[in-house]
Amino acid sequence: MLTLATEVEVMARFGRALADPIRCRLLLALREAPAHPSDLADRLGISRTRLSNHLACLRDCGLVVAVPVGRRARYELADERLGRVLDELRTAVVAVEADRTCPDATEKGCC
Repeated sequence: MLTLATEVEVMARFGRALADPIRCRLLLALREAPAHPSDLADRLGISRTRLSNHLACLRDCGLVVAVPVGRRARYELADERLGRVLDELRTAVVAVEADRTCPDATEKGCC
């Protein structure tokens, strides 16, 4: 049975998906065009196992779907509007304090 998520649940799922750089890169790649997992793994330079785990997360978040094509599956964004949302996120200005709260921010490239 398909259920609709509340606005807050949708935002939380989107945040979970964006919390990992590989998933961000996957979403941006799928924003450009649907693709097969092997092509995505090659494009992103990651193992197919690792890619599979990230695709599972994105499927669980409801952001991508697997479309059967013969014996293979092709992945695409679950809703075409997600492409526009990703474009808006990429161009949004984020204000970040100069004194980061994470002591390892420079080393890890986070925060």
